[in-house]
Amino acid sequence: MAWEETYRYEAKTVEGFVQQLAVCYLKNRYLFYVQGEIPREKDPGPVDEKLLTRYQIAQSKWAKARAARRGEAKIQYLRFSTVFVIVATHGEHVFFELERHNLRDVRERPIRFYGYSIGYRDGHPHVRISSAQYRMLRDAFLDAALRMPASSIEARFRNLPFEPYGPVKLQLKKLLRMVNRMRRRAGLNRVSETSLRAKRHTVRPFETSVDSTPEAMQRAG
Repeated sequence: MAWEETYRYEAKTVEGFVQQLAVCYLKNRYLFYVQGEIPREKDPGPVDEKLLTRYQIAQSKWAKARAARRGEAKIQYLRFSTVFVIVATHGEHVFFELERHNLRDVRERPIRFYGYSIGYRDGHPHVRISSAQYRMLRDAFLDAALRMPASSIEARFRNLPFEPYGPVKLQLKKLLRMVNRMRRRAGLNRVSETSLRAKRHTVRPFETSVDSTPEAMQRAG
């Protein structure tokens, strides 16, 4: 079938994975998930094919709509590099039985991915910097607060690889306030809020972008 061949599941960038997961899937209440990682030395192709076939994921949207009307769950598969998730809506599906020991609810346990925490709160997707990653950023920025000029710290903020979803913006504003509090006490120039990105870049999840690589995420600290 043509739709089996055109089902798109391999995100080409970190930003694309997060956007597809949060804005397309979680927003449409794909709240149950299994997360896994393919060994780096292994070809992901056979794993993709196995999972797509086992759970009949690569169906047309019309087939999925008909199944949903029968009370069946809708299933999606998404992978970036070696990391994948299978997400599902409410309903009946063999996925829930076969994955019952690995199944998670994103409302209770957010998905951790390249420094992001991707969850669902108050009826909306909730994308933030994970607690562990945020602590690393805080320590790095507070260490630099009194040693670097404001322009260098501003450049660091501008170059952070995290898209400014609402919760991310709140986290970075809090971090900026901590930095400026330290600098004010030491009589140093403040770091401008204009160094924080206000708008999220909308990307094409299944197309490559030059700045969206795993290496970019490693520059976060």
